[in-house]
Amino acid sequence: MDKLIELASTLVSGAFIAVLAAWLTNRSRNRQEQQAEIGALRVQADAMTVAVMELQGAATTNRLLWEGPAERGRTFLLAVLAFAGGAARARVAGSTDVLSGLVGFGRAAELLSRERVASKQTVAAVREPLTRAATAAPLMHSSDPAVVTATEQLLNALSDVENTARLEAALEAFGRAVNAATAPRLSWWARRRAARTA
Repeated sequence: MDKLIELASTLVSGAFIAVLAAWLTNRSRNRQEQQAEIGALRVQADAMTVAVMELQGAATTNRLLWEGPAERGRTFLLAVLAFAGGAARARVAGSTDVLSGLVGFGRAAELLSRERVASKQTVAAVREPLTRAATAAPLMHSSDPAVVTATEQLLNALSDVENTARLEAALEAFGRAVNAATAPRLSWWARRRAARTA
């Protein structure tokens, strides 16, 4: 009978140790998966934030370089000067008024064409950050619904980069959602202790 009691106690303690070991293993694996998910979320959120900032910078640069009234006036003045210079050069060379006017139009068109190419190159600089921002698919599948919602709002705000207030608000909401999702999780004991003191 003593052997039976000893065997039963060994089995019970072995079972308890096996259950405890399985629980600790699962808990450790869950914690590692959670840390990996948080790390991936931080990397994706940082990439999204950088892309949005680059997009804002490129849009601002484009607006300052090509879209302001001073720049449009400068382009118009240069086109007029190119026209006048080309026409005068053709007139000095002995061309008729019609031919000198055509030469002037050609010079103005050449200048405007170069300006247009430079403008398009500046706009093309927006493509890369916009593409990186649009590849936010992993953020759209986050386990945290607040991150998904904030990402959707940020992508919607990117459709109108000129509306800086809306974009800033969406970027701020995105940052808050990511910070909340990546904040360290309190243990059961710490949550209980905090609830008692509150």
